[in-house]
Amino acid sequence: MSTAQKTAPRVVTTRTVVTMKRAGEKIAMLTAYDYLTAKYLDQVGIDIILVGDSLGNVVQGHETTLPVTVDDMIYHAKAVKRAVRNALIVVDMPFMSYQNTVEEAVRNCGRVLKEVGAGAVKLEGGGYIAEVVRHLVKIGIPVMGHLGLTPQAINRFGTYEVRAQGRREAAQLMRDAKTLAAAGVFAIVLEKIPAALARRVTRAVSVPTISIGAGPWCDGQVLVVHDMLGLTEEFKPRFVRRYAEMAEGMRVAFRRYISDVKSNQFPTRKESY
Repeated sequence: MSTAQKTAPRVVTTRTVVTMKRAGEKIAMLTAYDYLTAKYLDQVGIDIILVGDSLGNVVQGHETTLPVTVDDMIYHAKAVKRAVRNALIVVDMPFMSYQNTVEEAVRNCGRVLKEVGAGAVKLEGGGYIAEVVRHLVKIGIPVMGHLGLTPQAINRFGTYEVRAQGRREAAQLMRDAKTLAAAGVFAIVLEKIPAALARRVTRAVSVPTISIGAGPWCDGQVLVVHDMLGLTEEFKPRFVRRYAEMAEGMRVAFRRYISDVKSNQFPTRKESY
């Protein structure tokens, strides 16, 4: 076997992700909504790219994810797909695209896989969506679950505070995780719940758990790429580690450009034809 063959990046599938849990290999997941971001993530070996409905916040400027449509998700997911060769692409299904009927869920999720070529969809919700999950998986549409703080339910929660801190809600989340796993999800995102609870859930289910604010004991981690790059300056929850401060870097570059244009220092002769 050649060196090139040995070091060739693997193509990540839903099966790969499940195998990673069994092998004790952590799963790295980040969001992307455009071609270039997805290209760079894929180049450095990210396992999963989530085309999140968080684009409603960080791309479209909405206060919540609720206004995002299926067409919005497909548009951005297509851009991501054009860049990706190896990572598993998972697409969020937006609010009211799967909650009404199984038939509507099949139609919308089917569009995402057929029109985008994504590897899976992600649905928020507990046991009450189990029937939808079972039917989607049965017809060949892989599903990632999402429990804990589910942003599409913000009007019911009324707050973005940590979920499942009480005994009753924690017990319900555990039941929901087991129900989703039994229904056929290949992984479950756990958002903003106590780390100890996330640890128990991770041990209780056979599918990988992906943490976003759920502590270090899940099988993987996910962040919104704008948050970890320091582009969303106003949003600084405890669970976001900033790996760059790109907002200020962008302002510096923009100021320099404006200054160079105003002072006639750009373009120079070398930058002209």
